[in-house]
Amino acid sequence: MRPGPKNLITDVAGLWVGNADDAGLKSGVTVMTADRAFRASVHVMGGAPGTRDTDLLAPDKLVTDIDALVLSGGSAFGLAACDGVMQGLRRQGRGFAVGQARVPIVPGAIVFDLLNGGDKSWTQNPYPELAEIALEHAGTDFALGTAGAGTGAMTGSLKGGLGSASAVLDNGLTIGALVVVNALGQANVGDGPHFWAAPWELDREFGGLGLPQSFPSAAEPQPAKRLGEATTIAIVATDADLDKSALQRLATAAHDGLARALVPSHTPFDGDLIFAASTGQRPLRDPQVDAFQLGHAAASVLARAVARGVHAATRSPGDLQPCWNQIS
Repeated sequence: MRPGPKNLITDVAGLWVGNADDAGLKSGVTVMTADRAFRASVHVMGGAPGTRDTDLLAPDKLVTDIDALVLSGGSAFGLAACDGVMQGLRRQGRGFAVGQARVPIVPGAIVFDLLNGGDKSWTQNPYPELAEIALEHAGTDFALGTAGAGTGAMTGSLKGGLGSASAVLDNGLTIGALVVVNALGQANVGDGPHFWAAPWELDREFGGLGLPQSFPSAAEPQPAKRLGEATTIAIVATDADLDKSALQRLATAAHDGLARALVPSHTPFDGDLIFAASTGQRPLRDPQVDAFQLGHAAASVLARAVARGVHAATRSPGDLQPCWNQIS
């Protein structure tokens, strides 16, 4: 397993990602779309999710392909970001055909960032406009850290952020992850700069520090946020030809990556959620073996993406938490 050329989810050919954010608001939107409709499913393990149109991603539901996935700040207000993406895709003539009508299919998920020091006194919901801008900016290169939906993200100790990573497997399949790290738990070990995800790091992509020589005591953690203030939301995507059932299983396996990289994870306070997507461009040579390897790769690449998001965060006026580079 090796990183893809960009070490981004867009190493999966045909995928594009766009960011839009507002420094004063301390929030933003990240959109993943593609050059054509793609398959997706989802799995939720956190206790406080915020979602839109995720029911239709179940394997037994009618719609097989979607047009975009939205990750947004703003708590429930951010679900309106999907409206902005739908508007932009409608202008492009994209969408699920029902007779002469076309309806863009745009599931989304949100993180809570309303109490992060940003100015939330808007009179009109800013997220649809931010989402349209993010869609317009979608491409194969995009910023990590304090960008897009990760602009105002926080963790249990450090600023969170937008992370991404990719891997090319020995069987030729590519898999990538995109994540907004806004967890109750910590990505770093104790008060130091080492990342819990260190065993899965490739090419010193988040500092190459490895694990610390000693670990903090096993005292029971105390929540640094209140009920509903935390969530980590992610997308894992591959070029492997997977149907919705296989994608749901891939999303389930990918949750191990959150558990590897964030301590604790999947709490009642978090809305931890993972979308899994497929462009369907590469057939499986051995369905059982390939699915097994993809599940392991999904967890590994997502753990790496979490650490990269925190590692890349940058300071902004009014921050309530330090960045990783301030303790490294």
